[in-house]
Amino acid sequence: MTVTWSNQQIKEFRKTLLDWYDEERRDLPWRQDHDPYHVWISEIMLQQTQVNTVIPYYTRFMKLFPTVSDLANADEAVLLKAWEGLGYYSRAKNLKRAAQQIMADYQGVFPETPEALEDLAGIGPYTAGAIASIAFNVPVPAVDGNAFRVFSRLMEIEADIAKPQTRKIFTDIIAKVIDPDRPGDFNQAIMDLGSSYMTAKNPDPEHSPVKAFDQAYLDGKELDFPVKSKKPKPVDVPYVGLIIRSERGYLMQHRGTTGMLAGFWTFPLIKIADLDLGDDVVMATELAQHVTEYLHRETGITAELTPMGGRAITQVYTHQKWQVNLFGAEVLAQDLSHFPGEWVPQSNLAKLALPKVQIKMMNRLGMDPTK
Repeated sequence: MTVTWSNQQIKEFRKTLLDWYDEERRDLPWRQDHDPYHVWISEIMLQQTQVNTVIPYYTRFMKLFPTVSDLANADEAVLLKAWEGLGYYSRAKNLKRAAQQIMADYQGVFPETPEALEDLAGIGPYTAGAIASIAFNVPVPAVDGNAFRVFSRLMEIEADIAKPQTRKIFTDIIAKVIDPDRPGDFNQAIMDLGSSYMTAKNPDPEHSPVKAFDQAYLDGKELDFPVKSKKPKPVDVPYVGLIIRSERGYLMQHRGTTGMLAGFWTFPLIKIADLDLGDDVVMATELAQHVTEYLHRETGITAELTPMGGRAITQVYTHQKWQVNLFGAEVLAQDLSHFPGEWVPQSNLAKLALPKVQIKMMNRLGMDPTK
């Protein structure tokens, strides 16, 4: 697809957009300078996360890890604790890996080209474009959901944004429209436009500063764009969560160094599929007996578990939807030599790196995961 705007229209669009941005840009902590480290951390945090949620996390993160060197040398447990609640924890782990690459391969100095930036762990085309344009003034697009939405409406681009090959269509188009003198401001203006007047739901094109260029608005088809086919629904995965307490505290499981929730601590979680119950539907009390036997067989821990009732706790991941039913027991502290975890006093739980599913389980029990 080619750009249908004339050179004069492109110039007028740039000026209109940037004049608006100069007057109305959002005052965000990572926009106080053009430091590539600040840009990078903010962009990674903003993936799948709202701006207002990110701001306090970003501020705390910068106090803990003010430089690339600090991040490269971060204790992973401290890093994950700082990330707790943001979700998508592979982002935090990739931040540390990328920081180590920058220290080892670039002597602590950020590479400036999109190609070199994409060689760093966790950095894809969008983040590379954002860092290169904002921090180094490289005229390269930063194509994210906002850019898809804004430009699909401006030009009525009908390509399905759920398909990987569509990114190149938008990248090529935006590359011809981006302001060569202020590429970083241009990309950030598109971000601000996509989060204000050209939102996914309830847009306000009538008051948009670029409404004269918005073909979908002019044609009354604003909500028809972008075109996006539906993703498959996450697969339901039922679990039981074990709330086992002794005089030494709660039984907590370390999730290991690989796989989902690696590096985090949770109450023991057992996938119901691992109980080999077949297709039979079992009552909660019967399930409790199966879990009790499984726990003793696999770990040596003896606990007479009973259902705690209430609706299942739901946690949605990219491809899975966990449904966790809670079972509890009061026991005397036992040997944990065959269990990947330890007894933790309630007062020490907040010191551990806790994923969202654990926080939800604690909330269900009336426990404050921050204390």
